[in-house]
Formats: sequence, structure tokens, C-alpha cells
Amino acid sequence: MELTEKNSKINFNAFLWHSTFLAFASNFMDVDTIIPSMLIKAGGNSIHLGFLTAIMLGGSSLFQLVFAGFLSNKSLKKKYLLFAINFRVAALISLSLVFLKSGSLNSDLIIFLIFFFISIFSFSGSFAGVSYTDILGKAVKEEKRLKFFSTKQIINSIGIFASALIVRQMLRYYEYPINYSVLFLCAGVLLFIATFGFWRIKEPPSIVKVKISLIKFFKLIPSEIKKNVNLKYYLLIINSLGLGLSLLPFVILYAKVNFGLSYNLIGNFLLFRTIGMLIAGLLLFKYSKKIKYKTLLKISLILGSLPPILSLIFYNTQTIYQLIFIVSGIFVASYSISVSGVLLEISTNENRVIYAGISGAGNILTTLFPLFAGILIDLFCFHVVFITVALIVLISYIFVVKLQCKPGT
Repeated sequence: MELTEKNSKINFNAFLWHSTFLAFASNFMDVDTIIPSMLIKAGGNSIHLGFLTAIMLGGSSLFQLVFAGFLSNKSLKKKYLLFAINFRVAALISLSLVFLKSGSLNSDLIIFLIFFFISIFSFSGSFAGVSYTDILGKAVKEEKRLKFFSTKQIINSIGIFASALIVRQMLRYYEYPINYSVLFLCAGVLLFIATFGFWRIKEPPSIVKVKISLIKFFKLIPSEIKKNVNLKYYLLIINSLGLGLSLLPFVILYAKVNFGLSYNLIGNFLLFRTIGMLIAGLLLFKYSKKIKYKTLLKISLILGSLPPILSLIFYNTQTIYQLIFIVSGIFVASYSISVSGVLLEISTNENRVIYAGISGAGNILTTLFPLFAGILIDLFCFHVVFITVALIVLISYIFVVKLQCKPGT
């Protein structure tokens, strides 16, 4: 089946359907605020938070390489995408049940179950991510992709903003642990509705020239990186600039140390972060035809370096500290769009699955950093970790400049 203009439009709308309901669901299961605060409220410390962040942002990415090796031999990936998404739904509903029954469970068991179900949620997400990237790359015409990303961002921002207000009220209205039980139940239901969009996708088959084993797939990695210098710089960018994402849960932990962590404060963090994403979405939607991916990456590295520095400056001013999450929201949105767009630009329909796997597994620093950050914070202080991250994020400028995107991108 060839990709026609009609099918491309159907797929465009199908992906937007998924994005819309995922946007509503995202704040109920937000990895930067809700999940870290959930672990902290359950009794987790900085080391627990480090391990959980490593699983959510880094560890799951390593599995992308294994999944990419498997999926590279499949010409159609829609059924694997649906399978993985439904696994994520099951994990969220299971978490809801854990908090519903948490009164009869000890804190160690609750923390273990949090790790268990978040791991399932994250690993199945990495499986879905490889399929999603490949299908999007071949199911929506190239000239429509930037429009898709900008339209997706504006819809996401509106949906995320609306859900942030709802989540903020739920955190206040319900007592712990019922509040988290309700949040994860809502997240599971909304994510399930989001999958309806994927059922409508008209997926063109990928060309599988020669089926390769997982071992041979691993051996392809060095040659692919050597063959495409853009892939090397892309990996360096997501390892350095991506640290800005890894640090955000620790900004919440720092807030707990300085101000305590009330549900009102958690709700405000989520709301301000969402406002930042909405601002980014509106700007990117308006200027999508003028802003290039490299420019967006440069903006992202400046924004990514600010939260850790501002946290240290305003550690004793709660009102201003909350506003840091506006900056983090703009950073998250701009970073996500730019790295997604660059990956599609430097890959082709034939190697996109391989590149998606390599980009996940190659994100080593983001995987390891939260583990060491939790330990360093526990042994020393936040200042060392925060300043180090800010410097590494700024160093990513070297790699962004060397990246060679297509003209106009």
C-alpha cells in the first residue's frame, strides 16, 4: 500500500486523536511532578528517586535497542504499537489499585510495587516508541511533519493545561492515598481512549530487505554511527542536553527540603509547568514555518540550563521557585519537538527503526545520571549536582552547531 494524500490525511488526524487524549492523560501520570511526588509521599528518598528517574528517562530507552532489533524485521508495526500501549494502560490501572489498597500494605511493599509497575509502564513505552516513530515517519508525508508537530504541540498544550487544573484540584480534594489512586485510574482510562486513534492508521509496509538477528543488529550500530555523522552528533546532543530533563524530579525534591511538599505546591508545580508548555506550543505553532530545528535546539539548551541555577538562587523564595516550572515547561516542549524532528530528518524509511533504537540505547548519560545524582545528593549537596548539569547542558551547544539538518530545517 502506497502512501496517498488521502491516507496521509487520515493518519495525520489519527495521530492527532492519540495526541489529544494523551495530552489529557499526561498530567495524571506526569513523570516530572506526579510520579516523583508520589514516590516521595510513599516514603522514598533521593536514592529511590534517582533509580526511578533512571528507569523512566533512561533505563527504558536502553530497551529500545532490543525492541528495535526485533521490530526491524517487521514490515508492519501497528499491532505491536497497540499491544505496547495497552500494557501501559494495564500498568496505570494496577498502580491505581496499589494506592487504593495501600492502607493494608507496608511502605516497603508500596515502594517495590511502584518500581515494578512504573518499570512495566516505561519499558512498554519504549517498545511503543520505536513503533510510533517508524509509523509516523512513513504514514505522514514529509512536507506535513512539521505542521503535525506544531499542531500536536498546540493541542497538547491546551489539553495539558485543562488537565493540569483538574489534577491540581484532585490533589487538594482527595486525601492520600486516594488522590493518587484516582489520578492513575483517570490516566489509564484516557490513555485507553487515546489508542482508538491508532486503530484508524493506514500503515504503509516497510521494506525489509534482509531479516537480521539481534546480534547482527547490535553489530550494525558502530557502522551506522560511522556512516552518518549526524547520528553521532544527535547522540551527543540527547546525552548532554537531555540531562535537563533528568534533573527536574530533583528540583521537586529540593523544594521538599526547603519548603515541604504540600499538595497545593505539587499542583502549582504542575500548573506552571503546563503554562510553560502552552506558551511554547503557541509560539511554535505560530512560527513553525520560520523556526528551524537547530535554532530550536539552541533555545532549548539555554532554557535547560536555567532551572538548576534558578533553583539555587531562589531556594528560600517559594513564590518565585514555583515560576521556575514555567521555564522547565517551555524547555520540555521545545526539546521534545526538536529532537523528534531531527531524528526524522536524519533517518530514512529503511533505517528509521534502527536509528530509533540507537537513539534510545545511546542515551547512556541520561540513564546513569539520575542514579549518581541521587547518591551524590545524599552524600554531598544539591549545589554540586545542579551546577554540573547546567554546565553539561550548555556544552551541548558544540554538538548542535555541528549538526547538519536538511535545508530549511
